Amino acid sequence: MSTRSHPQAASAAPEPPAPGRPARGALLLGLPALLLALFTWQVAAEGPLLDLDERLSRALVHPGRAAELLADLGNVQVAVPVLVLVAGYAARRARSAGVRRWWLPSVAGLALMVLVPLIVVPLKEWTDRPGTPAVPPATGYYPSGHTATAAVAYGAAALVLLPWLGTLLARRAAVATAVTLSAAVSFGLVRRGYHWPLDVAASWCLGVMLLGALWLFLRRIAR
Repeated sequence: MSTRSHPQAASAAPEPPAPGRPARGALLLGLPALLLALFTWQVAAEGPLLDLDERLSRALVHPGRAAELLADLGNVQVAVPVLVLVAGYAARRARSAGVRRWWLPSVAGLALMVLVPLIVVPLKEWTDRPGTPAVPPATGYYPSGHTATAAVAYGAAALVLLPWLGTLLARRAAVATAVTLSAAVSFGLVRRGYHWPLDVAASWCLGVMLLGALWLFLRRIAR
């Protein structure tokens, strides 16, 4: 079945990149990569940025049930099922619409989620950063796995879902929801004292890199 018989799918798919978009893509991936490298260097070398990080943490930490609930939104058991459900829905819609390689965007989103522990766990082991005074003595807090999980799971879900949302308002709402959930997790982690602010900031950089790569890939195959 031709995709031309389904105007909604065709109109919702992103248009081909305009001239100058490669530079925008390089900025989207390059800037967070540079920031992640800077943060990681500061943590590994115990640089001066850690003093600011610790002062900011002391000002923000205020353990409470609300902060715990927000942090829990970054649990694998919560965030990953959301991505799986959305990916399954998008794949079913694409297959029903007769889209070629209907499975590819959903598989790409799920594959991105698999990359998160493959990147985060080695960084945790290498930097071996201690936790805040609000948690029991331990190491391996940098970067924040919960933040990376939330950013990639909710962000990838939004990107995979976008072509199947019929209005600009719905698409904006999907992106805003993903950003809000990820920000809520980040705030909860810092507020509860589960992570230093720099742990969370590094995972945001990682999330932007991975989601930027997914966005560029989805635009390419949509052409």
